[in-house]
Amino acid sequence: MSKEEVLVSLYAASKKIYPRSVEGLFAYWRWVFVAITQIVFYGLPWMEWGTRQAVLFDLASRRFYIFGLVLYPQDFIYLTGLLVVSALSLFLFTAVAGRLWCGYACPQTVYSEIFLWIERKVEGDRSARIRLDDADFSLEKLVKKWYKHFLWISLSMWTGFTFVGYFTPIHELGMEFFHTTMGGWELFWVFFYALATYANAGFMREQVCKYMCPYARFQSAMFDHDTLIVTYDEKRGEPRGKRSHHADLTTANLGACIDCSLCVQVCPTGIDIRQGLQYECIGCGACADICDKVMDKMEYPRGLVRYTTQNAIKNNWNKREMWQRVMRPRIQIYSIVLVSIVLGLLVSLGLRTPFKVDVVRDRSTLSRITEEGTLENVYSLQIMNASEKEQTYQIKVRGLPSIKLKSPSNLLVAPAQSRWVVVRADIPYGSSSPGSHPIAFEIQAVNTPDFVVEKSVFIVPR
Repeated sequence: MSKEEVLVSLYAASKKIYPRSVEGLFAYWRWVFVAITQIVFYGLPWMEWGTRQAVLFDLASRRFYIFGLVLYPQDFIYLTGLLVVSALSLFLFTAVAGRLWCGYACPQTVYSEIFLWIERKVEGDRSARIRLDDADFSLEKLVKKWYKHFLWISLSMWTGFTFVGYFTPIHELGMEFFHTTMGGWELFWVFFYALATYANAGFMREQVCKYMCPYARFQSAMFDHDTLIVTYDEKRGEPRGKRSHHADLTTANLGACIDCSLCVQVCPTGIDIRQGLQYECIGCGACADICDKVMDKMEYPRGLVRYTTQNAIKNNWNKREMWQRVMRPRIQIYSIVLVSIVLGLLVSLGLRTPFKVDVVRDRSTLSRITEEGTLENVYSLQIMNASEKEQTYQIKVRGLPSIKLKSPSNLLVAPAQSRWVVVRADIPYGSSSPGSHPIAFEIQAVNTPDFVVEKSVFIVPR
């Protein structure tokens, strides 16, 4: 390479971030959400509902068990509704208070917090971890690193096992694991999910939030100047600088910020909140917690870094004025639409008939004349029992004069099972004009008011 040639890297080297531990109101709520989400995730597969797992997505038999509900692929509309509710909830929470999901309940944040907690317990807090990484190879370093990774891998494997337990009965999965008879796909997903957890929470951490998560990129479309965000009060904090504990701020021409950089040290994505709103900020509030502690030590009022809105900072609003603008028409519309959809889904589930019927007309034979001299059409009925008990169904047909069923009119279906039955409907020959005539099958669960009406057609040949 000649002297005139200069090597220019197009990518900045990524520096490892060592978040410092912090205590405070927002740290407390982060751990509350960590506890809630993990109790739900790890606990649900072990809950029993009658004789089965309470929550089980049985892909092989195409049935989804959610406590007392048994859903079939035909109930896909409820999944659509759930996705719509999730999207609207994300829009609502983001418009009200920024990246609440990211800061408190996102799996990436939750598992990063857990992995960081393990790392702190094994290697120490921020300064101790930095010293350990910079130190030369030693037995102490080897033991601590291997012990940390052993705990990370163990937690990751348990997470992968639990994830697969939502799709394969977890008690059976456990026995298969101990007897080394797990299926290929089950084994693949256990290790895949474990590897994803280990890599994302142990190594990639803030890189996932900054570069891989699309939410960070389009969040600005849902923000406005009345969105609650973690904000540095520049009017109060500047000019920043070091000072003694008893310094007069007016005489020293200083703001409340003592430039201690603790807000940067506790940030899980390594940003400086004093530089304003940044897409890397996940709204966790760690900087607000540590800044309040510094303000307490300096005997300054809290809130130099706090949840507030850009308009509130600009116009010096009090909390009442700020919240009046936070609950703006946009938020009210989101709330009304969200509540309406949730209520609609709940009402639909409450009124849902606990069985489903599909009627398929036999297309191989349009119609035929029987030995008794009647005209017959053949149909296949699939009855899916979505209840948790055995049920008998009575089948009737109507729509044409003197139409009747020649097949058995009662059908027994086991709990949470489906059954196909061939039924024959016939009419007196010549009683109806040639062509396609609409008819309806009425299927009723015996000793219940539940019934389903499915339409079909009866073909009379020319």
